[in-house]
Amino acid sequence: MNKRRIVITGVGVIAPNGIGKEDFWSALKEGRSGIKPVTRFDTSAFKCKLAGEINNFKPAQFLGSKGLRSLDRTSRLLCSAAKLAIEDSGLCINDRSTDDIGVCTGTTLSSLWNIAEFDREVIKEGPLFTDAALFPGTVINAASSQVSIRFNIQGFNTTVSTGYSSSIDALEYAIDFIRLGRIKAVLVGGVESLSLANFTGFYRLGFFAGINGEELSCPFDKRRNGIILSEGAAVIVVEDEEYARERRASIYAEIKDTGNSFDAYKMGKYKPGAEGLKESMKMALSNSELDIREIDYISASANSVPEQDRLETRAIKDVFGKYAYNIPVSSIKSMIGESFSAGGLFQIAASIGSMVRGFIPPTMNYEVRDDFCDLDYVANRSRITRINNVLINNYGPGGNNASLVISKYH
Repeated sequence: MNKRRIVITGVGVIAPNGIGKEDFWSALKEGRSGIKPVTRFDTSAFKCKLAGEINNFKPAQFLGSKGLRSLDRTSRLLCSAAKLAIEDSGLCINDRSTDDIGVCTGTTLSSLWNIAEFDREVIKEGPLFTDAALFPGTVINAASSQVSIRFNIQGFNTTVSTGYSSSIDALEYAIDFIRLGRIKAVLVGGVESLSLANFTGFYRLGFFAGINGEELSCPFDKRRNGIILSEGAAVIVVEDEEYARERRASIYAEIKDTGNSFDAYKMGKYKPGAEGLKESMKMALSNSELDIREIDYISASANSVPEQDRLETRAIKDVFGKYAYNIPVSSIKSMIGESFSAGGLFQIAASIGSMVRGFIPPTMNYEVRDDFCDLDYVANRSRITRINNVLINNYGPGGNNASLVISKYH
């Protein structure tokens, strides 16, 4: 039996280097970074001062002023990206269509600010005087639920929290619903917001660039020494192809297939050999029925952590063999930082831009070659070329690995 074809018809992006798909794509093509000094909270106690902060975001421009006070930053980011994606896709959501549309969001750290604030008030003010409005935002599905509430989407609403691979895992969940005929279209999102709580957590674990070197996001470069944390939201509209054609939607790309694997190793550690990432890539390629020579570009998960970038390079070489040296590989995290659960959706949005505008985003700040990272990383300048098939990787310490193949729609 032939599988239902799944297509992408809308893109909404709120990123550190661009708000809206066009600005985001232009920034990537120009190599424009969104990494800047943190202004949302005081960093004087930290050695590291930079983040992929979104500081020109005005949610009322997208959502209006009504009801904004009840939305935390994460919900504002996700709802704004969802509004852009819905408008971009031309998706009509009304009483007749609402049950045919769902929402699936990848996020992991988004509720930390609310949890920290609620707990602080419980301790400081006492349980009877704590602001009750903070409590609903402490649950991890709050932002995803707000999207359904605001746009009257009643098909289903799910939050996937698998860390670095959350975005692709959320997309896979949505694809399964569509292929089973249980839904016609899904808003698939990824979101994380910057807060003192998650900044402190990553800092105390020693994950940040700047603790033991230059405070710089430079994937694959020998100087790399850690991540630059970032925030933002990206949402795509995925649909059954027949439904999209029936409503005469413009189609950006086709989702060929996904692959995922879990390394049952150690929490917060990389499994030597990156077997899980290799298995995810092999699965995505096999399911997509594409030959390795048909992949035009690999959107890497590389985030400037020395071990992560080296292991991903090794995994690509093991999967693609000698052909790995012919495939351009780049990391947009050199420009937007590590947005954790939202990273995969940013990569998908960027890859769609690559297909539409005909370019490969560069790996910025690449200056010093590492002998263990010796592929074509599209250093410092975007490359003008035709893109038909993209392999996207998501992984990190902790065991979750996911890969995705998307293709230009024909």
